[in-house]
Amino acid sequence: MDMPSATNRNFIEQIIDADIASGKWGQPGDGSVVTTRFPPEPNGYLHIGHAKAICLNFGLAEQFGGRFLLRFDDTNPAKEEQEFVDSIVGDVRWLGAAWAGEVRFASNYFDRMFGWAVELIEKGLAYVDQQTPEQIRTGRGSVTEPGVNSPYRDRPASESLDLFARMKAGEFEDGAMVLRAKIDMASPNMNLRDPVMYRIVNAAHHRTGDTWHIYPMYDWAHGLEDSIEGVTHSICTLEFENHRPLYDWFIDAINEGRSEPIRHPQQIEFARLEPTYIVTSKRKLKQLVDDGHVSGWDDPRMPTISGLRRRGFTPESIRIFTEATGVTKYKGTHDVGLLENAVRDHLNKVAPRRMAVLDPVKVVITNWAEFGQAGRTEYHEAVNNPEDESAGTRKVPFTGELYIEREDFMEDPPKKFFRLGPGREVRLRYGYWIRCHDYVKDDAGNVTEIRCTFDPQTKGGNSPPPDAEGKVRKVKGTLHWVSAEHAVDAEVRLIDRLFTVEQPNRAPKDAPADWSFLDVLNPDSMRVIASAKLEPAILETAGEPTWRDGIRRFQFERLGYFCIDADSDPNEKLIFNRTVTLKDRWAKVKRK
Repeated sequence: MDMPSATNRNFIEQIIDADIASGKWGQPGDGSVVTTRFPPEPNGYLHIGHAKAICLNFGLAEQFGGRFLLRFDDTNPAKEEQEFVDSIVGDVRWLGAAWAGEVRFASNYFDRMFGWAVELIEKGLAYVDQQTPEQIRTGRGSVTEPGVNSPYRDRPASESLDLFARMKAGEFEDGAMVLRAKIDMASPNMNLRDPVMYRIVNAAHHRTGDTWHIYPMYDWAHGLEDSIEGVTHSICTLEFENHRPLYDWFIDAINEGRSEPIRHPQQIEFARLEPTYIVTSKRKLKQLVDDGHVSGWDDPRMPTISGLRRRGFTPESIRIFTEATGVTKYKGTHDVGLLENAVRDHLNKVAPRRMAVLDPVKVVITNWAEFGQAGRTEYHEAVNNPEDESAGTRKVPFTGELYIEREDFMEDPPKKFFRLGPGREVRLRYGYWIRCHDYVKDDAGNVTEIRCTFDPQTKGGNSPPPDAEGKVRKVKGTLHWVSAEHAVDAEVRLIDRLFTVEQPNRAPKDAPADWSFLDVLNPDSMRVIASAKLEPAILETAGEPTWRDGIRRFQFERLGYFCIDADSDPNEKLIFNRTVTLKDRWAKVKRK
């Protein structure tokens, strides 16, 4: 396997290089030298930040010939649902990350974790605490003040064992008591101040049903899951750095006096992905869904992987973006424009071109009948993708009545307006040159019809032959268009960034006390065009690229990149979502 040069290797790759050189986890080729995992909690949909963790962990395992595991930390039944499990499995698969073996769950190990907790009680390293949650929270102290020992800290192990067994059996109400580790209430690391290991949750679990009435806390379960699964390099984001001593303490406590110690994974922290114009807090994403600001977790405006997929982003573009942001220990934000440019670059190479008119106004070619039958249809050849010759061509119908974009016509155009106006001539892409000689308006003053003549010598949009003096007529404007007779009706959703500011989590200096991230929602994040007109080839699939995810993506010429929405029905109504514009509109906004 080709490896990057040492100077280009990130700090995690360098750590793994050293581990392999020392034989820390075994010998190369035996499959155990590198084992990574992605450990989501099934309490929401994955977002773009998770995509980086997935790509990083899978990429490391693939690079070093190791294993990549997918495991759910399903330790909180009150917030977890099978819907979230299914969506996460689909997202990881869509990104192209292949995990070894079956999907794993923390709940697979509940019996083993319970047994280890019993051992810690027997060793005097854990106890059942009957204080209220508020008393426990207050007793932990603060970053400047040490905590206070619980009055139950020194209760006999036999009492804690009895209570712990009864907690498991479901004898007590939620919050009645917890199991805590006995570490150090004066530790400068707040995570080591007798952390809670188990709490009572009398709720059905999406996998184990009503079997359990106590559930392990994330910090107790997480490192143990890694240990059980043989994870060698436990890759976490920086917010878990202060939790690492606790993970280590738990495993050391279990191994104390054990003839066959359990495995001790190596945790490595990196800076999480923080794109601009996006929130990645699950709580805030859930609020957007619950309060109806978006239609759901997979709304195409959401930064969830499901939302990005529905919007038309490709897994390739997301992988390119996550790799471009690098792997470091330094916190920072990442320009979401890099993600948008990544999908532009990818779709420019692979997306078939089609013509679509979003705000149509009719063009009537008044001399069309002079050159044949009035109702005739010509078929002009159009290139499917100028970046890919193998994509071939398609036939586009041209008739005497067409649609063009309303903004491509002005009644009194300024000098540098190179589109259509009275007396002006333009090229219709793949069609003909047309010249406007009249137009019609309704009672409200809206242009309803543009009347033009066409030049039959310009078929295909080509320049006409020179005149008698050898001069060649020229035009500067080229418009896209759709035959009115053959147009396919569609709804088009113009998706844009969900927030209007780069850092929607940060309140402005002059913000009122009740300021919320909801105050900077973009009111134009989705504009719905109810009656767009598309060329009929939009319904054809022959010659299209084979999209692994089954989503059909296109470049609408001059307009941007679009995909067919999941709610679309060719027999009822086609619905398209805009993935990105052709150029970065927000770069201009930022410069202003």
